[in-house]
Amino acid sequence: MERSSIAVIIAACLLVASATRADDTYKIDPVHTTVAFAVDHLVINKVHGRFKEFDGTLVLDFKADIALKSVAGTIKTASVDTGVEARDKHLRSADFFDVEKFPEIKFECARVRKDGERMVALGKFTMHGVTRALRLPFTLKGPIKDPMGKTRIAVEAHTTINRLDYGLAYNKVLETGGLAVGNEIAIEINAEAVKEEKAK
Repeated sequence: MERSSIAVIIAACLLVASATRADDTYKIDPVHTTVAFAVDHLVINKVHGRFKEFDGTLVLDFKADIALKSVAGTIKTASVDTGVEARDKHLRSADFFDVEKFPEIKFECARVRKDGERMVALGKFTMHGVTRALRLPFTLKGPIKDPMGKTRIAVEAHTTINRLDYGLAYNKVLETGGLAVGNEIAIEINAEAVKEEKAK
């Protein structure tokens, strides 16, 4: 084989290796992450809640124009918490999340794009056995070094879904004609993630 050909192959291998090294994996830090939601109650008010058990992984390349390359997250539906045990028990029942049958909510994103000044993660959102496309606008902060020397990023994301799209149809009609529980669910995620150290 000619030397020039060998040089081209070596250069290509180095480019692939550098591209691989550029990708960093970050794991969600549950202690410093909140996965919250809000829904209308009796038309006049909102009930706020959160999920206490979840995990997630983000892959980033800060040398690229769009740093976030992919994200995957899982939420345990039984961990729903609105601060009222009786209400949480109802939410876990077959009227709503049906946690025995559908123990997890998942989001998987393989593409991120710019939308004006914002970034949007495009992926599949699965809840209550139904999978639909979801746009998740977000902001990314970092990376920074924390006091323990670990590298961290932060992600803030907001979106709204219609629970009827996922088969969560339980409701009661009020005397005034309104619904006891709103159909639009506002989701807010404030997350920190820690970079995984690569084996040397």
